[in-house]
Amino acid sequence: MNENLFASFIAPTILGLPAAVLIILFPPLLIPTSKYLINNRLITTQQWLIKLTSKQMMTTHNTKGRTWSLMLVSLIIFIATTNLLGLLPHSFTPTTQLSMNLAMAIPLWAGAVIMGFRSKIKNALAHFLPQGTPTPLIPMLVIIETISLLIQPMALAVRLTANITAGHLLMHLIGSATLAMSTINLPSTLIIFTILILLTILEIAVALIQAYVFTLLVSHYLHDNT
Repeated sequence: MNENLFASFIAPTILGLPAAVLIILFPPLLIPTSKYLINNRLITTQQWLIKLTSKQMMTTHNTKGRTWSLMLVSLIIFIATTNLLGLLPHSFTPTTQLSMNLAMAIPLWAGAVIMGFRSKIKNALAHFLPQGTPTPLIPMLVIIETISLLIQPMALAVRLTANITAGHLLMHLIGSATLAMSTINLPSTLIIFTILILLTILEIAVALIQAYVFTLLVSHYLHDNT
């Protein structure tokens, strides 16, 4: 019970060298591929899910926005697999690091915004000043809209970090309580253990939902700028 709650969020090292890069590169190795003409059920299900996700995100995009489909599908697969692997015991979840999430959010957001200023500069600038704004409020609204634009990547990263971190902390607390109660009261231990199982199922759903939300918001920013 005296274990540091945040010990599992510390980036691991191997012989003093950071192992986060190896952990980040590991999830793609788990995605099955096939060299045969006829795929098995696992590959078929995987391709069906990828097509379904890609179709749902790309439906509202024009031709220029659909060029990002491969990047967005790769992004959602990477975040989902990383989140799910982080639920394993004694594992490390890179998406609990704000720096990691900012490194994903800022380039994608910046690319979408720069594309908007290059292709549709009038529409991009029109977002800073809604139509029909009273003249005295123009400077204030421009500042507010500029801040809201610049805060978008931070909101993306903080949302993902907070949701994954909160779930891990809650699982750690309930797991520690289950272990402590196992020698005191067996019925209470069974109740807490049942809660832990339900929470684990919820965290699996959260891991997938957060990957989808992160990618969907990037797709939304892209749609606004193409």
